Amino acid sequence: MNEENFTSQSIDASQRKYPSQWFALHVLSGQESNVFKRMTSRIRTEELSDYIHEIIIPSERVSEVKRGKKVEITRKLYPGYVFVSMYLLDESKQLVDKTWYFVQETPGVIGFADGEKPIPMRQSEVDAMLAQMRDKEDKVTPKVLWLVGDRVRVGDGPFEGQEGVIEGVDEARGRVNVAVSIFGRSTPVELEYWQIEKIEE
Repeated sequence: MNEENFTSQSIDASQRKYPSQWFALHVLSGQESNVFKRMTSRIRTEELSDYIHEIIIPSERVSEVKRGKKVEITRKLYPGYVFVSMYLLDESKQLVDKTWYFVQETPGVIGFADGEKPIPMRQSEVDAMLAQMRDKEDKVTPKVLWLVGDRVRVGDGPFEGQEGVIEGVDEARGRVNVAVSIFGRSTPVELEYWQIEKIEE
């Protein structure tokens, strides 16, 4: 289990006793991590790995400046949802009791995203979600998206404490051009997103 990305150990498709489909579970807001931990623990203790194959909470790493320091946090891409690959519907589309009760008896789970009757996610939805996770895996996204004209304070580096105005934003590189006053002149400097903080007006 990788707790930072909230991805349980996936069981290889060739080793699965039963076929698997992805389902979106609606969970109590703020309880996604607890549901994830409870489920992964119960899979081990109740020996349900033949039925529950993978659990994920798609997330991204986000950087922000707090009290002048760069901080990284993990933010969920779909708050209030946990995604589970499991054997829930048999060949005749009937619910598999063991899996059904596993989901229903997990504290924090409200139900399935589509209501009472669980409907598996389409493969295109699963592929898009997994691609989004892979895309976010190695990147740190800035929490604040900067706009040209925003007034900011530099929180790190040689211009620390200076105020300025954003003149340009390079989202691909995570950098901004800020006009700061050096020796009484407005001078553009290139800074990383995390080096500045917005001045509230």
